[in-house]
Formats: sequence, C-alpha cells, structure tokens
Amino acid sequence: WLKFERVVESRDRPASAMKVDGVPRQTMWAEGRVIKSVDQRSLPHEFVVEDITTCHEMAVAIKDMHLRGAVVIGTAAAYGMALAACEAQAGAGDDVGKFMDLLKASGEKLKATRPTAVNLEHAVRDVLAGVTSGTVAERVEQAWELAKVQKGHDLDWCRRIGEHGLKIIKQLSDKKGGDKTFNILTHCNAGWLACIDFGTATAPMYAAHDAGIKLHVYVDETRPRNQGASLTAWELGQHGVPHTVIADNTGGHLMQHGMVDMVITGADRVTRGGDVCNKIGTYLKALAAKDNQVPFYVALPSSTLDLRLVDGFKIPIEQRSAREVSHVQGLHEESGKMLEVLLTPKSSPAANYAFDVTPRHLVTGLITERGVHDANEAAIVAVFGDGSEEPAAKKAKVA
Repeated sequence: WLKFERVVESRDRPASAMKVDGVPRQTMWAEGRVIKSVDQRSLPHEFVVEDITTCHEMAVAIKDMHLRGAVVIGTAAAYGMALAACEAQAGAGDDVGKFMDLLKASGEKLKATRPTAVNLEHAVRDVLAGVTSGTVAERVEQAWELAKVQKGHDLDWCRRIGEHGLKIIKQLSDKKGGDKTFNILTHCNAGWLACIDFGTATAPMYAAHDAGIKLHVYVDETRPRNQGASLTAWELGQHGVPHTVIADNTGGHLMQHGMVDMVITGADRVTRGGDVCNKIGTYLKALAAKDNQVPFYVALPSSTLDLRLVDGFKIPIEQRSAREVSHVQGLHEESGKMLEVLLTPKSSPAANYAFDVTPRHLVTGLITERGVHDANEAAIVAVFGDGSEEPAAKKAKVA
C-alpha cells in the first residue's frame, strides 16, 4: 500500500476514477504537511478545496461536517493524527514520553468529534499502535506513513466493493431483463465524497453504469442535511448516471408499485452480529424493502465493522443541533448567494438524531471488499474474525 500511496501523493492532482468536470479528484489528499480536503458544505453549487494544517482544524472539519462519511472520516482522523504528531514534536522535543502523551490527547479530541462512525476510532487506534518505537522524529514519520496506509486501504477496498456489488446488480438486472432499466434506491451519501474514491453504496452503481447496464438511481433527499439531494445527486450527475431526487417518504410508495429493484446504502458502523447503523431514515427504507420483497444491501469496508459489539442498539447515536432541522440552506438563484431560512415556528423545539439502527434480519447482505456476506455473527466472524486479532493498519509495515 505504501508504494501505491507514494505515487498518488507525489502528483499535483490525485489519481482518481471519479471526476469533477472531467478532472480526476479525490476527497482528501496530502501535499507536504498540508491536507487538502473537499469542503462538502459548498456542494452542489460550488466546488471548494480547503487546506487543513493542524489537528484542531481537522477536528473542526469533522465535527462541523466540512467532510462527512464514515470512510473519509477515518482517513481524516489518520491525517489528523499525523498533523498532531508534528505538533506533539514541537511541544515535546526529543522527549518520547511527553510526545506520546500529547499524541494520545489529540487522539481523544478527534474521537470525541463524532461518536457513531467507528472508522474514526479505528484510525486513531491504529496510528497510536503503529508509533510505539523509535525517536520522536521517527514516530512523526511513522504517523504520516500510517495515514497513507489508511487512505490506500480505503481507496482499494471501495474499488473492490464496486466489483463485488456489480455482480449482484448484473444478476438481478439479467433476471429482470437486461434491456429494461434497473432501478436502485439509495439513502444519504455513501459516494466518493464520503470516502476517498468510488464510494461504498455508489461503487457498484458506477461499476454497473460503466459496464453498460441500463441503470437509474432514486436518491433520497436525506433530511435534515440533504446529503442525498446535494451530494449524491451531484456525484451521479458528474459521472453521467441517470438519477432522480425524491423526498424521503417516497421510497415506500415506489417499492409498492414495483419501481425499485434494489436498495443499496452505506453504513457508519456494522456490528459483529450484523446490525447496521446508518443515516437516520435507513431503518424505514429497510422495513419498506422487506415488506415489498426488495433486496436490501449494505456496502461497507471492513474498517466500518465493530467486531467488539454484537448488539447494534448499544451503538452511541449522535444527536446534532436542532438548527439543522429547523433551518435549511440553499442557493438563492437571483442573488447567487447561499441563504439559510427558518422552516419551523420559532417556538417549536426540534430533535435531531443523526443515525438509526437497522436490525440484521432486514438486511439481504453485506457487500465488503472481501465479497458478499450474510448479515449475521457466524458469517461475519468466519471472514473477519471476532475482533481479537491485530488491526490491519497496526500490522502494516512502515518504512
């Protein structure tokens, strides 16, 4: 992975399968000791890349959702730890003990930004586990190499998810009749913006489109932050994938009338038992899919698995600001300015649960970089173990 990452990081623009206006792009990359990151808050109306130069800036970017999506949050956390290593070196000098104390403190700050997506916690853990030998200067370099390992894994795993998911789409499309449009419904944004490249839920869609399958995607708007309407729709449009944005409550109606052939979502955490935690509203889509015999698949890299946890209802569910529910932001076409407007009565309180849990029995299968698996403990442990093994990034060789 390190060899691949050095090639990517040495280019002015990152190598990428996904493009913006025909130019290859990734969600995040390093230029020296500066992290370049797509600011998702500006999309779909403006494409902005921001510079992140400190661990604090990375923590703010994660918490305030300049970037979002379980996979890219993991990469961001790893890069945040690399930035923190530089800062810890400045504060500790050659004192290894003090350096590690400062680095661990930065890791705790990063983990506190968003508690539900397990990739973040895994990334912090893996960097800390990988910088346990050598001088302070050597450990700083190790932290940066481990961040590159994290990014390299995430990119390749998403590509593989696309390959495995393509097989399912092709099988189902052939069963329907290959000349007929195959309709997929997706929720939130589990695209390349939420990852580094390809995406998780979108990776099979891009692969199917590129393979010539006649594909159409229904995109849930995904209130309250509208990641589907603003991000997934933009991504699909950039890649030329036919799609339609729908209100969140439309999916069940479409399924009842045979207008959805398959549902694919991403995930923020999947337990060893197969329960899926994802963007709020996913559970309702799974219920509708089950009632209408529509296959419901979840796409995720193994870094999103929480092998320590069996019961999904023990996952901490993030509650965000009520303002995200009571207000909405959009482009005012006449002035060309982004405006925020109040939707609710000023006196009405609002609740904002960011995620829900879909029980394993509603999930047709899990699409990972290693193949397609049943959503149950026996199937997951058979492929990924029970969580007692060393993490992949910890075992990776660091130059």
